[in-house]
Order: sequence, then C-alpha cells, then structure tokens
Amino acid sequence: MSAGILVTGGAGFIGSNFILQWLRRGGAPVINLDKLSYAGNRRNLDEVSSDAARYAFVHGDIGNRELVRGLLERYRPRFIVNFAAETHVDRSIVHADAFMATNVNGTFALLGEVLGYWRSLDLSDAVQFRFLHVSTDEVYGSLAAGDPPFTEQSPFAPNSVYAASKAASDHLVRAYYRTYGLPTLTTHCSNNYGPFQFPEKLVPLMIHNALARKPLPIYGDGQNIRDWLYVEDHCSAIRLILANGGVGETYNIGSGTQITNLVVVETICRILEELRPDAFPHLELITFVKDRLGHDKRYAIDATKVRQEFRWEPSESFESGMRKTILWYIEHQAWVRRALSSINSQGEERLIRVPPVIQK
Repeated sequence: MSAGILVTGGAGFIGSNFILQWLRRGGAPVINLDKLSYAGNRRNLDEVSSDAARYAFVHGDIGNRELVRGLLERYRPRFIVNFAAETHVDRSIVHADAFMATNVNGTFALLGEVLGYWRSLDLSDAVQFRFLHVSTDEVYGSLAAGDPPFTEQSPFAPNSVYAASKAASDHLVRAYYRTYGLPTLTTHCSNNYGPFQFPEKLVPLMIHNALARKPLPIYGDGQNIRDWLYVEDHCSAIRLILANGGVGETYNIGSGTQITNLVVVETICRILEELRPDAFPHLELITFVKDRLGHDKRYAIDATKVRQEFRWEPSESFESGMRKTILWYIEHQAWVRRALSSINSQGEERLIRVPPVIQK
C-alpha cells in the first residue's frame, strides 16, 4: 500500500475520529502510527481495520527514529498529521516525565526524520508535502472574564506541564519551518467532545457516572469556562487546513461557544433525562470538589482566520453535538467498560477518581 497520509496518534480520541472521517470521505490511504498508551484503542478503528488497501496500523512510538524513518521510506506519504501526545492535565501534574518524552522529545525526533524524508523528495512532491501539527488552546494560558478570545497572535503563557510541553512542541515545529523550510502547519483547538473520548475526560466521565448513578464531581465552583467543539467539526477543519493552509501558518479552531463546566454537566443531565424519562434525577448527583492545581479559569478561541480563509463553520451546535455524544456513549457501553478496564489493569484507577474530574 502506498500511503497518502501518515497519522501519528491515530488510535486516540481525535486521531481516530480524523482517520474515520478522512476515509469515509474518500481520502487517500492512511498509515496509523500509535504506541497504544492507556488512551490509545485500536478498536476505535474497527470500521476500517479490514480495509487493507486503504488503512494500515503500526504499533510504535514517534520517538523511535529508526521505525519512523522506515515507514517514511516504505510508504512515501504526501501528508503527515501529528496527533501523538500526552494530553491529560492531571496526569501531567503527577507524571510529568511522560509529557516531556512524547510531546517534546517525541516531536523533536519526528521532525528530524520528517525533515530528512522531505529533503529526499522530488521537487514536485516536496512542494506538495505538508506536516500538520495538532496542538491546543492551553498553550495561550488563561483568560480573565473580560479578555478577548485567543487569536493566532496571542502570546504563549502555559500554566500546566501539559500545556508547557505542547508549547515546546509548537516552538519546535515553528523552528523547523523557519530554519529548514519544512512545510509545516500548526492548529490550536479548543475542548473537544464526541465519540471515542477516553472516559477520564469531563464529558464521557459525567455521562458514565450519571448512567451508573455515581457522583458527578466538578472542580471548584464549576465556573471555569471552555470553548466546546464537536470532534468531527475539528476534524473537518484539519482536512481543510491540510489541503489549503498556508505553509508555516497557525490556525485556531473553536466553535465560539463558551460554556462553564457546571453548565456542561447540567446539560448532560438534562439530555439524559429527556432520552430516558424514567431516569434518576441526575442533577442531584452533582458534587463540588477541591479545585485542581493551577486550574485555568477561561479559554476562548477566535477562529476568524479559519472561518474566513476556508469558509469553515461548525456543523454542530453544543446542544446537537452533546446529544449525539450522549447517544453514542449510551449505545457503546461495552467500549466504555473496556476502556475503564484498561486503566484498572495498569493500576491507575486512582487517576480518574482523585482528582475526580478532568476538564481538558
């Protein structure tokens, strides 16, 4: 198989949604490189796993230069989309080393091999090649209530180890473009939600706990604000940027929908009770717990650039996207149980209970 695109971290939440959308819409063949950490799940790609002509999975780490070099030489991809990252803020507080290893050193190793590959391409192929690096709005830090949303010109001010490691990787990508001319693209997305999200994150954890009549723990007073983006809308924006984005450019991707964590949980409770009229009154399960260390107060994304350049708009409102997400988790309880058991088998169950809720 000759790959049109190499996706790193494609067995994770956003990566697997991207691959599924890419292939459903007739995209070129995909090679998926993923090291299958606790949040990586090959079952996310069951829909395409038997399509050997268009999809192949490789178990491995982006930090393994020999492996990456071999994949590039064998499959000769036109595009690379880098989703590979540790993304769990609370884990970064407890286990910072993993974030440095993957987000910083791994990205550095990947860029080094990609640069060598790009330099080996014929001129026509080199001109068309793109390396797209997927990052987060958390690199910009926290906003006060009256501050304007983050733009692509906002200075970096990360407040967690996770955000700092992603900021470092962003700087490396920028440096490889500015120093070597590697044709890069960088995206910063807001909070994603949707199918296949690992159940330690806010939305799937609240759905799971509500269905099980367990407490719905919310940090602090629940007034932390996030811009919530349905994952398929994020993926559609990435596809447009990959095809049409300007080399060396950065693009913010967000819905423009700023919602407090408390309202997110209340919305989940309301939709669950609409879908199951005889259900337990879930609002009674909401519990406020001690706030997380260094908890950012507000994120907001100005996505004017991507909206104007590519005429991109989110297809889902927060209400419609959340309804789709809740229905997916109700219909895929076996997937949730397997995901939770993967934590328990590693002796890490405590990380999704204390601290009890993950906001990003």
